[in-house]
Amino acid sequence: MKITDNSAASQCARILVRLHEGPATTIELMQEMNIMRPGARVNELRKQGHKINTHLQDVFDPWGRKHSRVALYYLPTQTDEVA
Repeated sequence: MKITDNSAASQCARILVRLHEGPATTIELMQEMNIMRPGARVNELRKQGHKINTHLQDVFDPWGRKHSRVALYYLPTQTDEVA
């Protein structure tokens, strides 16, 4: 899996690997994983049957600018699945 491969399949694979490491925001996926439209890839993963949760939050980018309602994606825990 190369970070320079921009195919949808490669981007989806990178998102899954990253989310297994922990939650990630749209901004982090764009910067760290070279994914320009993380929301579209997450939607594709959900259609494939992957359970990915979303929490909207305000975040600051690396330049100190505030962005409202940025998606934080994360994989459910057992607690999430019971609730």
